[in-house]
Amino acid sequence: MAKAKVLRELLQTPGVHQGPACFDAIGAKLIESAGFPYCITSGFSIAASRLALPDTGFISYGEMLDQCQLIAQAVSIPIIADADNGYGNAMNLKRTVKGFISAGFAGILLEDQVAPKACGHTRGRKVLPREEAVMKIRAAVDARAESGSDIVIVARTDARQAVSLEEALIRCKAFADAGADVLFIDALASVEEMRAFCQVSPHVPKLANMLEGGGKTPILSPKELEEVGYKLAVYPLSLIGVCIKATQRSSSSYNRPKYRMHHSFDLFQFLFEDALTAIKGGGVPPPGSMPSFEEIKDIVGFNAYYKEEERYASSNTNQKA
Repeated sequence: MAKAKVLRELLQTPGVHQGPACFDAIGAKLIESAGFPYCITSGFSIAASRLALPDTGFISYGEMLDQCQLIAQAVSIPIIADADNGYGNAMNLKRTVKGFISAGFAGILLEDQVAPKACGHTRGRKVLPREEAVMKIRAAVDARAESGSDIVIVARTDARQAVSLEEALIRCKAFADAGADVLFIDALASVEEMRAFCQVSPHVPKLANMLEGGGKTPILSPKELEEVGYKLAVYPLSLIGVCIKATQRSSSSYNRPKYRMHHSFDLFQFLFEDALTAIKGGGVPPPGSMPSFEEIKDIVGFNAYYKEEERYASSNTNQKA
């Protein structure tokens, strides 16, 4: 509850607040050490690091909560948990919210996709009917009240790509009316769309997803994001990206004095700190320090998943929208 209060106070302070994403406890620790006021867990990165699988609904509530509990215990800064679509209907979502409250999270991010969900900025996303999506946010608000908690509810919609920008804007207004504390439209495709989003329910803070390495949304500096109207900026792939890149390279690639380390852990710590420095400087890690988003998707198995998905597709597969 104390961490939720800190996050709420942060939302009231001027400027855009940057929060890199972590997938394990040491990453969260390094984010805290770098001076960031909060961080967010990355469902994409946790699925990749824990299961070596794409973020397409494979990871379960129990697996996600188990990993996130370790992250929450490692740091004192507030953390927003990526809880996917709540792992079921409204009743399942209430259990999910209560679980993350008990684990000590300051915020929880919930999306409106059907099951199995799909990672943002990828193909095949489908969203729940609007009324059902809004009722799940109301269920999250009820779970918070029943727990005596003040956890920050971040409501995400994927309707921009699944349906239309207009539908995404309508949903965000409805989520705010239902009690969401922060709004998030994933995969907005231009600065003009980002501006339109920030004009919806202007009293409710907005979250920007600065997906590194080639996402659909323009990468803006914190100052630019503030001018557009955002309050939070998250960076989902930097840490997993530099981790993958470092693992791919042979140790001989690091013979230069800058990279001479006694232990592999020192090397990863150095690269993580480099990535965090780039974010703190208002940008993202340079292309050479991490694979592109397309490369990361291929490494964790998205392309293989799509091929296998087509094998089992039926005439009814794509009817729900």
